[in-house]
Amino acid sequence: MCGKVVIPLPPLKPLPTNSCQIQFPDKSPPKPLHFPLCSTLFLGFLCFSSSLLSPSGCLAMDSSVQTYQHRPLTIKLWPPSQSTRIMLVERMTKNLTTPSIFSRKYGLLSKEEAEEDAKRIEDDAFATATQHFEKEPDGDGSSAVQIYAKESSKLMLEVLKRGPIVKEDGELISGKAGPTAETVFDISGGRRAFIEREEAAELLKPLRGPNSYTKIIFSNRSFGLDAARIAEPILLSIKDQLKEVDLSDFIAGRPEAEALEVMTIFSSALEGCALRYLNLSNNAMGEKGVRAFRSLLKTQINLEELYLMNDGISEEAAKAVSELLPSTEKLRVLHFHNNMTGDEGAIAISEIVKHSPALEDFRCSSTRVGSDGGVALAEALGACKHLRKLDLRDNMFGEEAGVALSKVIPAHTDLTEIYLSYLNLEDDGAEALANALKESAPSLEILDLAGNDITAKAAASVAACISSKQFLTKINLSENELKDEGVVLISKALEGGHGQLLEVDLSTNSITLSGAKVVAEAVVGKPGFKLLNINANFISDEGIVELNNIFKDSPDMLGPLDENNPEGEDSDEEAEDGDHDELESKLKGLGI
Repeated sequence: MCGKVVIPLPPLKPLPTNSCQIQFPDKSPPKPLHFPLCSTLFLGFLCFSSSLLSPSGCLAMDSSVQTYQHRPLTIKLWPPSQSTRIMLVERMTKNLTTPSIFSRKYGLLSKEEAEEDAKRIEDDAFATATQHFEKEPDGDGSSAVQIYAKESSKLMLEVLKRGPIVKEDGELISGKAGPTAETVFDISGGRRAFIEREEAAELLKPLRGPNSYTKIIFSNRSFGLDAARIAEPILLSIKDQLKEVDLSDFIAGRPEAEALEVMTIFSSALEGCALRYLNLSNNAMGEKGVRAFRSLLKTQINLEELYLMNDGISEEAAKAVSELLPSTEKLRVLHFHNNMTGDEGAIAISEIVKHSPALEDFRCSSTRVGSDGGVALAEALGACKHLRKLDLRDNMFGEEAGVALSKVIPAHTDLTEIYLSYLNLEDDGAEALANALKESAPSLEILDLAGNDITAKAAASVAACISSKQFLTKINLSENELKDEGVVLISKALEGGHGQLLEVDLSTNSITLSGAKVVAEAVVGKPGFKLLNINANFISDEGIVELNNIFKDSPDMLGPLDENNPEGEDSDEEAEDGDHDELESKLKGLGI
């Protein structure tokens, strides 16, 4: 059900080839009904809506209407309404400002620049599609829709590859300033290797003299002392124009004393540069390494992105980062991953988060954070009203931290991706988070709750959350204890809507054939769906044949089933029968 009252349409009359009419009893002339178009481009789908449609796509009418006049309606797909065009601009702006493989190479656009580009792209695509539509006025507009989407995608890809336009003293010095202007200097290609004096002099030669480089990438090359001394005067000469610096994995294999001295040289040379992006990942720095970058860190007041992954960030190192950064008011992306931060370190990181009101993308995964640190991080995240992506995977939060996080989730209305796998949430923590997400994050696209010992007890809350999220593209509930009872609840939540869904992972959940069939039938007919993973469950060989038959027209949608334990099926059959009445009761009360 999608609204309070749903009124069925009268029977349709026979239609011409390129039109769709709804014939009502009166004789008033037909009126065209233009349905707005919403293209999400990179997600690869088109959805159509109008003022007659409820959010879930059903035709809904006010229950107070007792009578209505009937008249024919003709649907055309072009042109889109102004509100839909605005919606597309907003969607493109979001894509252009979201970190991706393109932003890592070419730079991430600011919101202002992305909005300007998105408006230009939409205008150009609309003009091209309209020109095509005018050549075939009798068409339904579907070909114009395709051109609109393809042209928008093509132009957006060009902007992503162009990267941000850097302004200095009001003048453009990026790719738009001239066809030969280069802004990214990258020596990370090729094999991972040591760099000594002679090679450094040759590699860094393009940085000598006048140039337009605003981003340097020195990762994947290990600098020794002699190479660092070659780089020092070069960095000093260009530091005022630099906006992005990538020094990830640039001291690999060096003795600690040499590595610390190299870091100090680079830090001193870059002191005072006004960076928006800084990547110091994969350098095994620890506290000594963090403090070796003191000169650089303490002068950064405009940072928008900071990456400190796989850096051996201990409790002391985390405290050093918090101490040295003078301001994080503009910080939008903060990534800690694969460190040994622990609870006390997480508390230090939470101080950074607490003073980062613009934060959109926060990653603190695999950092050995327990309950106390998890609670501190959760409370700090309450200050981040613009959060879009939250990744806290692989920590030891437990139920208490999960409940604490659920209390701040309602503040994150823009959330599109949430990764909460392997946090030891159990049923209570998972239920609290699912209930909080159900009432917030309307545009959620990715939900990851894998490996949290979630049983059928919490499945109703998780299912209700999933049911309320019509933009989901990926659901990961693997390595839990949902069993057939829980999986049936999840499957029922997937039956209505969810037209954008691409992947569902329910592997390792003690599911038998009965549960597997229900979820298979729930997703097999969804347009664009790519993968159902139900491996490592209790599905018999005969059951696998049945599942393959369900996906006979789209075999690639069903993941491998080579790790199933057929012997586990019989042991669960009695429990299934005993729980049948309880399951029926839960399904009726689920409200999907």
